[in-house]
Amino acid sequence: MKSDVPEKLGIIAGKGSYPLLLAESARRQGVREIFALAFRGETERQIEKLADRVTWIHLGQLGAAYAALQASGVPQFVMAGQITPTSLFHMRMDGELLALLGRLRERNAHSIFGALTDELGQRGITMLPASRFMEAHMAEPGVLTSRQPTPEQQTDIELGLQVAKTTSGLEIGQTVVLKNGTILAVEAFEGTDATILRAGELGGPGAVVVKVSKRGHDVRFDLPVIGERTLKSLRKAKAAVLAVEARRTILLDRATVMAQADRQELCIVAIETMEN
Repeated sequence: MKSDVPEKLGIIAGKGSYPLLLAESARRQGVREIFALAFRGETERQIEKLADRVTWIHLGQLGAAYAALQASGVPQFVMAGQITPTSLFHMRMDGELLALLGRLRERNAHSIFGALTDELGQRGITMLPASRFMEAHMAEPGVLTSRQPTPEQQTDIELGLQVAKTTSGLEIGQTVVLKNGTILAVEAFEGTDATILRAGELGGPGAVVVKVSKRGHDVRFDLPVIGERTLKSLRKAKAAVLAVEARRTILLDRATVMAQADRQELCIVAIETMEN
């Protein structure tokens, strides 16, 4: 086992394939024991086949989460996978979560997850970067699909990068959708997929979707992720281009996603930015 690979690893497992791929990659790199904190109604059941131990809790049970993480005996965790954004408004919150939210002046992904990771640090739990063990899934610079962006689409990509960096810095969202120089949609709390679908309804086929990381982003949780679910939304919206930041975006199920993108004649490009 490599010296920088922990013997034990914990995964705070959200939705989708990201936690599953992370568990598989960590095991390949030499992690001997994996503990997962999973959320009922969110985390895939397959996590039970990939982790040695799994504790299931309901969303909103922050006290139970703290107890499970500390009882696991695992000192290092990775936060992997989304939680449905609207769950914040519908879940039953325990006293620990209500107290944490009550201390926040603003309630967004950065402030909430930042407060959580800081609290875990005080309890002796270290949160590793979200990219840890996912190095092979990071987007490298260049056009990743068969189709190239047109000059007009390249202009939209450049404008989208400027706008998305600004809106993400204001905690509005990390995704912007454009068409022919017109901004169709900016991501808010609804998430990337809903933003893409809304833009498709407004602008029709041929839109350019740009997704970035926030300036000064927290590497422990604030990392853009693209997967099959994103591709489905792009197909429904009949989008033409998806642009992401090179080396700052995780591509889940990469081979499957690229093959699907080629089938739907979608261009995916990873852009070098000043922050790369």
